[in-house]
Amino acid sequence: MSLIGRTAFVTGAGSGIGRATCQVLARDGANIIAADVNEANARKTIELIDKSESKNLSIAIDVSKSSNVKHVLDKVLETYKKPPSIIVNCAGITRDNFILKLSEENFQEVIDVNLKGTFLVLQAFANAIIEHQISPASIINIGSVSSKNGNMGQANYCASKAGVELLTKTAAKEFGKVGIRVNAVLPGFISTPMTAIVPEKVKAILLKQIPLARLGNPEEIAEVISFLASEKSSYINGASINVNGGMV
Repeated sequence: MSLIGRTAFVTGAGSGIGRATCQVLARDGANIIAADVNEANARKTIELIDKSESKNLSIAIDVSKSSNVKHVLDKVLETYKKPPSIIVNCAGITRDNFILKLSEENFQEVIDVNLKGTFLVLQAFANAIIEHQISPASIINIGSVSSKNGNMGQANYCASKAGVELLTKTAAKEFGKVGIRVNAVLPGFISTPMTAIVPEKVKAILLKQIPLARLGNPEEIAEVISFLASEKSSYINGASINVNGGMV
């Protein structure tokens, strides 16, 4: 899938799905802006790409703060003179606990990063894309299989990802007429730093729910993201694509 001549802005790019997305999009020809709350990790992602004669950038971002998102957008526009035509919202956190023990702070933190952060990046960059008349453009948001049926100990995470999915569908309706497609990818149980902390006995239970009987790889999510970023998916808009090994 050719993405030559296009620039992709990826949040949560310092590890897991975000890093794999940067690598796959770069492989397919895109210039990469790797954004992460940990800029050193984002810089490592760019080093791993090792793509000579291309304009790649690493940058620190706190997606939960509108002022910081605006600052990052300004820096991107200063560097590239136009906004990226591919936006991938991978930034996400967990603060797991059962509802009766879940603190207000931990609930709000997950909502602020996962849902509000996706909204702030989507809003700011879509505005810039429209102002600069960039077309075609594609925004891909990362949801979760957990948003469908819930998951014990993850009320905050599940609620945030359900919100991301409906935010995606709404944005697709609003932006379609200006040439911006917006879609969501809903990963299942993927081998990332986020899932590495899950106790082994819990992993064993989850594996029984996956017909393919294994965890997914970040690259398998990234391949779907690259497809949605490309014009091979030019009539896909407002979709939520499950990538979960058949997990229900």
